[in-house]
Amino acid sequence: MERLPQQPSVFVCQHHSCLLAGSAAVLAAFGEEVAGYKVVGCECLGQCSTSPTVRVTPEEIWYYRVQPEDVPLIIEQHLKGGTPVEAKMNPRIHLRFHYGG
Repeated sequence: MERLPQQPSVFVCQHHSCLLAGSAAVLAAFGEEVAGYKVVGCECLGQCSTSPTVRVTPEEIWYYRVQPEDVPLIIEQHLKGGTPVEAKMNPRIHLRFHYGG
Protein backbone atom coordinates (compact mmCIF):
# COMPACT_ATOMS: atom_id res chain seq x y z
CA MET A 1 0.00 0.00 0.00
CA GLU A 2 1.38 3.40 -0.98
CA ARG A 3 1.62 5.92 1.81
CA LEU A 4 -0.12 9.23 1.15
CA PRO A 5 1.98 12.34 1.66
CA GLN A 6 1.30 14.15 4.92
CA GLN A 7 -0.12 17.65 4.60
CA PRO A 8 2.42 20.11 5.98
CA SER A 9 1.06 21.31 9.32
CA VAL A 10 1.84 23.62 12.21
CA PHE A 11 0.54 22.24 15.50
CA VAL A 12 0.18 24.79 18.31
CA CYS A 13 -0.43 23.17 21.69
CA GLN A 14 -3.60 24.38 23.38
CA HIS A 15 -3.33 22.29 26.54
CA HIS A 16 -3.25 23.71 30.07
CA SER A 17 0.42 24.75 30.50
CA CYS A 18 0.70 26.16 27.00
CA LEU A 19 -2.56 28.07 27.34
CA LEU A 20 -1.35 29.62 30.57
CA ALA A 21 1.85 30.68 28.76
CA GLY A 22 -0.09 32.35 25.93
CA SER A 23 -0.53 29.70 23.24
CA ALA A 24 -3.98 30.97 22.20
CA ALA A 25 -2.33 34.21 21.05
CA VAL A 26 0.38 32.19 19.27
CA LEU A 27 -2.27 30.18 17.42
CA ALA A 28 -4.08 33.39 16.44
CA ALA A 29 -0.81 34.90 15.18
CA PHE A 30 -0.30 31.99 12.78
CA GLY A 31 -3.84 32.13 11.40
CA GLU A 32 -5.46 29.13 9.71
CA GLU A 33 -3.04 28.46 6.88
CA VAL A 34 0.28 29.94 5.85
CA ALA A 35 2.68 29.07 3.00
CA GLY A 36 0.92 25.76 2.34
CA TYR A 37 0.92 24.69 6.01
CA LYS A 38 -2.34 24.00 7.78
CA VAL A 39 -2.34 25.57 11.26
CA VAL A 40 -4.00 23.47 13.96
CA GLY A 41 -4.59 23.95 17.68
CA CYS A 42 -3.87 20.58 19.30
CA GLU A 43 -3.83 18.68 22.57
CA CYS A 44 -0.75 18.28 24.76
CA LEU A 45 2.55 17.82 22.93
CA GLY A 46 4.32 16.70 26.11
CA GLN A 47 6.67 19.68 26.42
CA CYS A 48 4.91 21.49 29.26
CA SER A 49 8.07 22.83 30.88
CA THR A 50 9.02 24.71 27.72
CA SER A 51 5.61 25.98 26.65
CA PRO A 52 4.11 27.26 24.44
CA THR A 53 5.12 24.50 22.04
CA VAL A 54 4.80 24.56 18.24
CA ARG A 55 5.48 21.46 16.11
CA VAL A 56 6.01 21.72 12.33
CA THR A 57 5.49 18.62 10.20
CA PRO A 58 6.60 16.83 8.13
CA GLU A 59 10.01 18.33 9.04
CA GLU A 60 9.51 17.48 12.74
CA ILE A 61 10.81 20.81 13.95
CA TRP A 62 9.72 21.58 17.49
CA TYR A 63 9.77 25.18 18.71
CA TYR A 64 9.66 26.14 22.37
CA ARG A 65 8.60 29.15 24.40
CA VAL A 66 7.01 30.60 21.27
CA GLN A 67 5.40 34.00 21.69
CA PRO A 68 3.24 35.89 19.18
CA GLU A 69 6.18 38.14 18.29
CA ASP A 70 8.19 35.02 17.24
CA VAL A 71 5.58 33.93 14.70
CA PRO A 72 6.48 36.32 11.82
CA LEU A 73 10.10 35.07 11.84
CA ILE A 74 9.00 31.41 11.93
CA ILE A 75 6.64 32.07 9.01
CA GLU A 76 9.16 33.97 6.87
CA GLN A 77 12.33 32.01 7.63
CA HIS A 78 10.98 28.48 8.08
CA LEU A 79 7.55 28.07 6.49
CA LYS A 80 8.27 30.27 3.48
CA GLY A 81 12.07 30.09 3.34
CA GLY A 82 12.71 26.50 4.40
CA THR A 83 15.24 27.29 7.14
CA PRO A 84 14.18 26.55 10.73
CA VAL A 85 14.63 29.28 13.34
CA GLU A 86 17.44 27.72 15.35
CA ALA A 87 17.11 30.06 18.34
CA LYS A 88 13.55 28.79 18.96
CA MET A 89 14.19 25.07 18.35
CA ASN A 90 13.49 23.01 21.46
CA PRO A 91 16.91 21.92 22.82
CA ARG A 92 15.37 18.85 24.48
CA ILE A 93 14.39 17.52 21.05
CA HIS A 94 16.98 19.09 18.74
CA LEU A 95 20.23 18.24 20.48
CA ARG A 96 23.20 20.36 19.49
CA PHE A 97 26.73 19.88 20.70
CA HIS A 98 29.21 22.71 20.94
CA TYR A 99 32.89 21.99 21.13
CA GLY A 100 35.49 24.51 22.15
CA GLY A 101 38.28 24.93 19.69
